[in-house]
Amino acid sequence: MTASAEFTAPAADQPLLRRVLRGLLRVLFRGLVRPPMPIGGQRLVITLLTAITPPQRGVTRTPGSLAGLACEWHRPVAPSAHVLLYLHGGAFIIGGPHTHRAICGSLAKRGQFNVCALDYRLAPEHPFPAARDDAVAAYQALLEAGYLPEQIAIGGDSAGGNLSLVTALRLRDLGLPVPAALVCFSPSTDCSGERMHQPPAGDPLLNRLWVEQAMDLYCPADLPRNDPAISPLYADLQGLPPVLIQVGEDEILLNDSLRFTERATAAGVTVRLERYPDLWHVFQAHAGVLKAADRALSRVADFLRERGF
Repeated sequence: MTASAEFTAPAADQPLLRRVLRGLLRVLFRGLVRPPMPIGGQRLVITLLTAITPPQRGVTRTPGSLAGLACEWHRPVAPSAHVLLYLHGGAFIIGGPHTHRAICGSLAKRGQFNVCALDYRLAPEHPFPAARDDAVAAYQALLEAGYLPEQIAIGGDSAGGNLSLVTALRLRDLGLPVPAALVCFSPSTDCSGERMHQPPAGDPLLNRLWVEQAMDLYCPADLPRNDPAISPLYADLQGLPPVLIQVGEDEILLNDSLRFTERATAAGVTVRLERYPDLWHVFQAHAGVLKAADRALSRVADFLRERGF
């Protein structure tokens, strides 16, 4: 039985802070993380921008290894039998567990479950399907470690949202049990770049040239950009577990969430779509600073709690 729903958040508060953040993102991220800056420089920028993330109180953060890949574990004080396998964003070419500690730590605290942030392989050194294969291997390693499928969720932002979806589809096609739920922040669902949104206020984070560069580096030349293996919008979506999608309305990837929700619901998948006016791509990264980000992450914890977490 399908029980899809749509939620639109109230207009965001903290207008002065939002204006300041928008300006900083335009200059320090959108203005720098784009061609012609080399990929190494782009990786350095995002590392520097996220380097001051303070530790989350009540959560321990430890390095680890999963399926031979580095990862970071965020664990609440009280032991938990559940884990969210988190796949970071960064257009498949930048980022890592260290750049997404604000989201992962906040989720572990608010949900009181473990969060494992995977350091999957990046393009251009490792194009598709390396990242997806790493996520599948990490999920299998969690099963081998004793977690049951109903004790595991997979989530991620942007490119990590894409990986969450294509990983679940790959698990289904391999005949493996799918996780209890999927959590996607502003997922990229259509690598062809068709029907990108044009927000009246502009997208302060994503630069179209950067998105195109990333797709050129991530997608094999002989694989069409609308192939279901990399663009879950075009996949057979039957059999996916319940999905939570959160998306800002001031971002060029808004339509990726809206179109995917429509197709998934038609395929019988339970989808909860949450739209956030006046906010941008992966605003949840401002957890601890932006009240809207904190509220959104609390809703993720509620969503997973409803599924037994």
